[in-house]
Amino acid sequence: MRQTKFHGRYEDTGRVCEHPTCREAGEFRAPGGAGHGFDGPGRWRWMCLEHVREFNAGYDWFEGMTAEEILDAQGPASGWRTESPSFRPTAGVDGMPRWADYDDPLEAISARANGFKNKARRQAEMAMDGRFSRDEAEALDTMGLGLDVDRKVLRRRYSELVRRYHPDRNGGDRGYETRLNKVVEAYQTLRKSRAIA
Repeated sequence: MRQTKFHGRYEDTGRVCEHPTCREAGEFRAPGGAGHGFDGPGRWRWMCLEHVREFNAGYDWFEGMTAEEILDAQGPASGWRTESPSFRPTAGVDGMPRWADYDDPLEAISARANGFKNKARRQAEMAMDGRFSRDEAEALDTMGLGLDVDRKVLRRRYSELVRRYHPDRNGGDRGYETRLNKVVEAYQTLRKSRAIA
C-alpha cells in the first residue's frame, strides 16, 4: 500500500469506497464507528475522495462530551496537563526510565540547576554581609566580582567586560547587547556604592 502526498491518499489498496451507493476506489481512510476514541483508532473506513470530504465536513470531534469537557479540550494548555513518564511516581517501573537514571557526564542539567541555586546563595551572602544592598549584590554577581572588590578591580573588570561584549569587538554582532547593557547598569550601581572604597 503506497501513500501519496495528496490528502492522505493510499493508492492501490484494492478497496472500494464504503459509502453504500459508491463503487469508486477507497483510497482515503476515515475513523470507523466502534472502537475509535482516546485509546487509538479502531477500524478504518475506506472512502473515495468525494465521500471522505463529506465525512470530514460532518465529523464532530466533540460528540459525546459535556460543555465543560469541550471547553477544557479547547483550552490553550490542554495538551500540557499530562505528566511526563520520567517524572511520574511510578517511573522506573515496567521498563520506564527514572529521571535519576539519566547519565549527565558533562553536568549539563545539574550544573545549570546548581548555578541558579549558587547565584541566589551568593547574592544572599553578599547582601547579608551588611556592606552591600540586594541590588549591589546582584550587580556584583553580574560583574562576576566577590566581596573583596575595590574601585580599581571594579574599573578593570568593567573595562574587560565592555570590550568582550561590545558589538565593535564582535564583528558588529549585536547578540551580546543585552549582556552589555546589564554590565553597564551593574557598573553604574556599583560605582555609586559606599561599600567600594
